[in-house]
Amino acid sequence: MIENLKVAIGPEIAYDHVRLTDYLQHHLGVSTGDTLKFNIKRRSVDARSRQVKINLELDVFINEDPLSEPEYRFDFKNVASKAPVIIVGAGPAGLFAGLKLLELGLKPVIIEQGKDVQSRRRDLAAINKDHIVNPTSNYCFGEGGAGTYSDGKLYTRSNKRGDIKRILELLVWHGADKDILIDAHPHIGTNKLPKLVSNIRETILNHGGEIHFETKVNDFIIKDNEIKGVHTVAGINFEGIGVILATGHSARDIFELLYHRGIHIEAKPFAMGIRIEHPQEIIDDIQYHGNPRGNYLPAAPYTLAAQTLFSKKQRGVFSFCMCPGGFIVPAATAPGEVVVNGMSPSKRDSKYANSGIVVAVETEDLVKYQKYGPLAGLMMQKELEQKACALAGGTQAAPAQRMMDFMNHKFSSELIDTSYIPGLTSVSMDELLATDFAFRLREGFKVFGQKMKGYLTNEAQLVGVESRTSSPVRIPRGKDSLEHEQIKRLYPCAEGAGYAGGIVSAAMDGEACAERLAERYGDL
Repeated sequence: MIENLKVAIGPEIAYDHVRLTDYLQHHLGVSTGDTLKFNIKRRSVDARSRQVKINLELDVFINEDPLSEPEYRFDFKNVASKAPVIIVGAGPAGLFAGLKLLELGLKPVIIEQGKDVQSRRRDLAAINKDHIVNPTSNYCFGEGGAGTYSDGKLYTRSNKRGDIKRILELLVWHGADKDILIDAHPHIGTNKLPKLVSNIRETILNHGGEIHFETKVNDFIIKDNEIKGVHTVAGINFEGIGVILATGHSARDIFELLYHRGIHIEAKPFAMGIRIEHPQEIIDDIQYHGNPRGNYLPAAPYTLAAQTLFSKKQRGVFSFCMCPGGFIVPAATAPGEVVVNGMSPSKRDSKYANSGIVVAVETEDLVKYQKYGPLAGLMMQKELEQKACALAGGTQAAPAQRMMDFMNHKFSSELIDTSYIPGLTSVSMDELLATDFAFRLREGFKVFGQKMKGYLTNEAQLVGVESRTSSPVRIPRGKDSLEHEQIKRLYPCAEGAGYAGGIVSAAMDGEACAERLAERYGDL
């Protein structure tokens, strides 16, 4: 007999196989002489009430063996002699576009300005310890993209559940824990992602694809409004039946190249702000209503949003890329700028919780930068990042202020411990942030403090700046064709093109671009 069951139970039962088996036997009235086995299909934490529960959806098998889970099978073809498709960028969009092309029988040729995922580690160490930023190999650039050494969250608001499941299954096939298939908010962790990314690389190479690291694109090969390939700094041309542009939200040189080549791009809304860092125990206490987390509950996350009004303009203030049990990391892509981001290891066992708290920026807010045309938002970002660097001393030390000091317009004479390795410099955030940004952050924090009692505290501090939430530029493309509206065979893709946000949605967009290109130009 098979039972499909939904239960809400305590974490000490939900995460303990023996106790969960006992619970299900009693719940279903199964006699001791019968056998009971189960498969968990879905799992989520429900902390809305004072008694925290775990919601489980299970298939329970009584006196019979569980149905075997289907093996993940992907029809990767040998494409060594097939028509090449040029992919610029080896982040999730580029890598998953490459995997999809293998299935479609086309040869992915991936061009990545950064280093392979293992070699990137030395450059990340140089940022953290020596304050040296390598413009082509850092937390944003290199194999795996920004997500690899950022966090590995796999949550997306996309409602294309079938596509999401496929992406998750591909990740499991390449070494991710199967728990990502059942958790409501799956997470891999920055300590496990590098191996997974290198496994994807091996799949592409073993099936005849190419990946060229430390190869920087500096021009496009275009004839009669049709892209033929790309030109690199080393003087090498890579040509193919089409180009998937998957360079990520921080590839400013590509945005500038597009603009100066007269290829249509446009400014788009984005968001900027700071990171807020709390002791994780404070967030746990708030979210779990004073209940001890114990050995079962995960480090508690949060999601917050508020609307603010300044100069008759309403703008949202919201949490972004919240990292429970995580670290703040330096995400600058050039010397002379300070950018911060967040990451979490798989166990989320740091004593800190951090989250971006950012303010929405609409295109009408870019009047000061209008002379830069579609690059206006990019210049706004750059100006803030350079100012943050200068205020904090010109290194990768980040400007910071304790939370209640910021709320009360008071300079922090002493900062508290932080996870940010390059260190902090006490500044007045009002000196760093534009008046409207500072005002909106304070208004947002007031609302957040009402929603989460204890959130407003001087045991937390603001760290600046969180400016790379999404691309400030959109590269227009056809809604259905996904092809650039002006240049044929050019497929703007994922975060850098303004059409995705995060690992899963970027991977899905990479696959979609590969499919559309193959349909139109693959001649399969």
